[in-house]
Amino acid sequence: MTRDRTWLLFGGPYGNLHATQALLAEARRLGMSPDRMLCTGDLVAYCGNPVETIDLIRDSGMAVVGGNCDEQLGASASDCGCGFEPDSACARLSAAWYAFADSVVRPDQRRWLASLPGRVDLRIGGRTLAAIHGSAHSINSFIFAGTPEGEKRRSLDALGGDGVVGGHSGLPFTQFLGDRLWHNPGVIGMPANDGTPRVWFSIVSETEAGLAIEHRALSYDHEGAQAAMRGAGLPESYRKALATGLWPSLDVLPERERAETGRPITETSTLWPARQPARALQAV
Repeated sequence: MTRDRTWLLFGGPYGNLHATQALLAEARRLGMSPDRMLCTGDLVAYCGNPVETIDLIRDSGMAVVGGNCDEQLGASASDCGCGFEPDSACARLSAAWYAFADSVVRPDQRRWLASLPGRVDLRIGGRTLAAIHGSAHSINSFIFAGTPEGEKRRSLDALGGDGVVGGHSGLPFTQFLGDRLWHNPGVIGMPANDGTPRVWFSIVSETEAGLAIEHRALSYDHEGAQAAMRGAGLPESYRKALATGLWPSLDVLPERERAETGRPITETSTLWPARQPARALQAV
């Protein structure tokens, strides 16, 4: 179990080297060392620099949870294992970027991807958060704010602890379920379908009042990332998404998230209040 007072959390580098470099630069600006950073997985997906992105994340020494794309590349599998419906647009588009990544990732990188844990426990401010990629029951479960609460509660029950830091879905959100938490910091490899090219990460820090959970936006050289995708011959639809901030397909989204397409997300800060100490029993 890893402990510290403040963590920088993010997901989905997706082979977007320019965004990953920008995130590490922002971490340095904030005084956050890699031993206080965690990635929720999927180092490789839509973008054009999978080899360089894996090396940059691995060499940083930060904590990384294995995502489905990492697992599949580590096993030299034939597809990304993303959980897309077989005939969906996402499934068709994934064939191109996965084939490209599979053709360039090195054997040593596959071995490292295969070694990544499926769960990392963080201890912050007296609370234990299980960092995973999808859900407790499936690495490629899409969990959004609009996902029924019962599904989240089943994962929380199975994982134990006080909350989850999740990945895979690509959209940032923080949700309290009673006295437990589901937090997705978002991803840095692809915009959040909000009509802007920004990408997302979060800062979770211990304060006297409890845990402060901040969703933060990150701007980066998305034109450079687009050029890398163009050079790799990757699908135009995802390349355009880096600039427009709009996903080429909404297949995986619940109704709530579909309705929010193109609506710019705002940076937020949420307090998870500290637990009140139990009152001592008074002798009668």
